Amino acid sequence: MGGIVNDDNLSKHLWSRKNVEEILRKGDFSLTVLRAGIIVGSGSSSFEIIRDLSEKLPVMVTPKWVLTKSQPIAIRDVIKFLLGVLGNEKTYSDTFDIAGPDVLSYKEMLHQYAEARGFKNWIYTVPVMTPKLSSYWLYFVTSTSYKLALNLVDSMKIEVIAEDTRLQELLDIKPHSYKEAIGMAFKKIEQNSVISSWKDSMVSGNFNKNLEKYIQVPKYGVLKDIQAIQVDDDIKALENIWKIGGETGWYYGGWLWKIRGFLDKLNGGPGLRRGRTHPDKIFPGDALDFWRVLLADKKTKRLLLFAEMRLPGEAWLEFRIDENKVLHQTATFRPKGLKGRLYWYSVLPFHYFIFGGMIRNLARG
Repeated sequence: MGGIVNDDNLSKHLWSRKNVEEILRKGDFSLTVLRAGIIVGSGSSSFEIIRDLSEKLPVMVTPKWVLTKSQPIAIRDVIKFLLGVLGNEKTYSDTFDIAGPDVLSYKEMLHQYAEARGFKNWIYTVPVMTPKLSSYWLYFVTSTSYKLALNLVDSMKIEVIAEDTRLQELLDIKPHSYKEAIGMAFKKIEQNSVISSWKDSMVSGNFNKNLEKYIQVPKYGVLKDIQAIQVDDDIKALENIWKIGGETGWYYGGWLWKIRGFLDKLNGGPGLRRGRTHPDKIFPGDALDFWRVLLADKKTKRLLLFAEMRLPGEAWLEFRIDENKVLHQTATFRPKGLKGRLYWYSVLPFHYFIFGGMIRNLARG
């Protein structure tokens, strides 16, 4: 699965995708390459950016790259094409463009998204926004990371339009329109059946390490905030823990969490932009606001998070309910040098209120 690369002047991102094709072609096998542009579906980075921009900004002043043409395709159609070429000898050692029926500018996609969702937006283009400014703009307004925003802006200057429909005819597939793709995406979202999202990938934050190395929380050379409280209903308390973050929030001092997220984003961290994929299900490896889930085990009633926010050290947040129905909440910080210790003691007063209020509200049910 690659990107449509019919333009002579490719971005670094599109060039790298084409280069992967060239490397794979050297193998001793029959390679089938499907090339697509924007994929429209819940969890897709392109779709989530269009969604964020449209939902958050009814009036937009945008750079001229919003006039660039593209040919979006529904994720359901992508899967149909992928399944159709499996074991199909007619597609061996060949390359195909796959796309939906609509050729649209990014501006038209934003407008049609708004129409599909039942509201209006106004978009004005200006020629002054540099790629770097555009990347910062996407980074602060949408859920994307800065690195991804930079690559996307670089690619958005290039038209991504399919040049052939051979595979569509060969497999007898009629792709859905852009508006139909949006409708199907929201059916998944409304049913809470989005299995995965680009936000859960490691590149969405600053965590590019081996998760397993961090499951054992260090005991020495660390600073801790330890809270414990008796709960009446451990099942309800566990449900509260499994809903933490995202739209639910952190159960106490919501505005303080938002300030912390904004400051983290200013410093190049993920902030609170990623939210969570599902409202009440958590799996190891998931992104959870500016945390990464290391362990989520309902049988042992334990949730362990590792901080991806910008910190002068490493931080863990653990929730555990023991056999006596006592909820334990432990924040562990391993500082890096004097700066790390100064940071911990500077935020200690906030920890007193935030962590104390959080465990009380988690336990209430």
